Amino acid sequence: MPSDAKILIVDDHEDTLYALESALAPLGYQVARATSGDEALKEVLRGQVGLLLLDVRMPGVSGLDVVRYMRRVEQTQHIPIILLTGFGPDAELASVAFGLGVADLVMKPIDPWALRTKVRYLYDTHQRHRALEQELRELRTQAKVHRPPVPGPGLPHPDIRGPGPREVRNRKLEQDSTP
Repeated sequence: MPSDAKILIVDDHEDTLYALESALAPLGYQVARATSGDEALKEVLRGQVGLLLLDVRMPGVSGLDVVRYMRRVEQTQHIPIILLTGFGPDAELASVAFGLGVADLVMKPIDPWALRTKVRYLYDTHQRHRALEQELRELRTQAKVHRPPVPGPGLPHPDIRGPGPREVRNRKLEQDSTP
């Protein structure tokens, strides 16, 4: 993932977006915003999103709908997501959210220090993971370019053992000695 990947914050309330931007500002990451689930999906599919802070309950496409869609698309299925809710602890919501693979479920009002700690960890870990994936792809490409020639169809693989010279000689002796 490029180092310019941004954190996308999604909420249908302007004051919440402002509070989240203010809380994340000390981290120095690029932050983008969306005010609906549809907007969020469009932004995520454009690429360059390294973390998503997503309100659960929004009109139209809900936060859980966004997560469900993202987890079905290869390009977005590994983006870490922190769900935000202002409706207090909800065991059913937590069960569904974590079942969909969200990284965390955070209650509003949000503690800025705790949020920054979670965001820094998730964002940096995801960045490192993406960098390792890219390095692995490059190494595989290099390995294909430098691969030694494969033995032709008439030659056995060197690891496959056939009968040794003694076994061939013994079989020949047995065939010669039968009447």
